Amino acid sequence: MDRRSFVKTVSLIGLSTIPLTAKSKPGTSKPSDKKEFKAILVDITRCEGCQSCEYACLEANGNPDFEPDDFEVNVERKTSVDQLTVINAYDTSKGEFYVKKQCMHCNQPACVAACLTNAMEKTKEGPVIWHADKCMGCRFCMVSCPFHIPKFEYESNNPRIRKCTMCADRLKEGELPACVENCPNEALVFGTRRELLEEAKRRIYQNPDDYHHEIYGEDVVGGTSYLYISPVPFEELGFNTELETEALPKTTTGFLHGVPVIETLLPPFLLGIAAAAKWKSKKTEEVEDEE
Repeated sequence: MDRRSFVKTVSLIGLSTIPLTAKSKPGTSKPSDKKEFKAILVDITRCEGCQSCEYACLEANGNPDFEPDDFEVNVERKTSVDQLTVINAYDTSKGEFYVKKQCMHCNQPACVAACLTNAMEKTKEGPVIWHADKCMGCRFCMVSCPFHIPKFEYESNNPRIRKCTMCADRLKEGELPACVENCPNEALVFGTRRELLEEAKRRIYQNPDDYHHEIYGEDVVGGTSYLYISPVPFEELGFNTELETEALPKTTTGFLHGVPVIETLLPPFLLGIAAAAKWKSKKTEEVEDEE
């Protein structure tokens, strides 16, 4: 049986059943009306690289016929306009491990702050989504993203910005994100961000030898809605560990606020300079003619 056939026949099993101090267990509770960011915890120690999440994502986003490439160890696969999440394999100090990559759904997204038309939105539920009817195609979101996630359909006659939406439409229907629902090894857990941070810390505390003592996404660029726990330091798994903990929009607010001012005032200013130069040239010619 090939990989694709195997993945499509994997039975859905229950998500995490480990007791929590929270009132509900992450992954078992459906999205509610409570205004708290939803998030996904990725436990790298549990990922077996089966690519179930990749196939589930393709199906959920209307691209079931796309066939993902098999991964190679230490060769990074990037997301694309066709594939919004990918699995990469890394050879680390503790052996081979697999990492799921997609939009991180930042708490204060740089892509949202950089968007001049509000085409990018951080929803109250947590997902960062894109609105086609508002986009003017400037692609500032691509430039501003610290994780290099948004992709532009350059070859399309009606191009879109493509990225993981954390299955925002499914959440509205009370369903889990497709990748979470189809993970056969409980490597992905869905819940509120606060609840998942508690769960991540509990796993690290109870199994200190199994985990690197850090949660990637807890503080990086102001925090993200994708959270990772790992058996090894994150730099061994291709993560950017050089990013600041402060939210990027805070460091770029002055520039972003200045863009509309520049766009409004610069054209008249340049036209004024051109008019003055033309007037000066005309006067010079008149003086020369008189002489």
